[in-house]
Amino acid sequence: MTALQERGKPTLESPWSRLDRLFDEWMRTMPMRRLLGEAPGEAVIRVDEYRDDDTQVIRAELPGIDPDRDVRLTVSGGMLRIDAERRVEERTEEKGYTRRELRYGSFSRTLPLAEGATEDDITAGYKDGVLEIRVPVASAEVRNEPRKIRVEHG
Repeated sequence: MTALQERGKPTLESPWSRLDRLFDEWMRTMPMRRLLGEAPGEAVIRVDEYRDDDTQVIRAELPGIDPDRDVRLTVSGGMLRIDAERRVEERTEEKGYTRRELRYGSFSRTLPLAEGATEDDITAGYKDGVLEIRVPVASAEVRNEPRKIRVEHG
């Protein structure tokens, strides 16, 4: 009998569902995953995230893939999910010996979108092994000076 128990999947209505997804994503990056049979870094897509004016930019490292065939992007409930699959085949023949080395695997990453993100206008591009996702974010107007509010008599 195992000492670990799988937690129930959170529902979208749960106020803790987003926190659960973030925790699960964090756990995927932990070195202890090596004990479970996965090589470190093989199951998690590495990303850079930053803000470019009113746009959240996510750059994912995905070398050696065909973005048209091997990448799937989905967005739901304020979360962006990147699924990718890599297939690499090498064949070497010399002096009567043939060696074929196949490497393949599925990768995924789920990331929270910034507050005010516009899910319908997300764009993505792929160049030189990097997938760049641009998410428009509505900027909240920040006032530095107090504004006087008139009180009506009525």
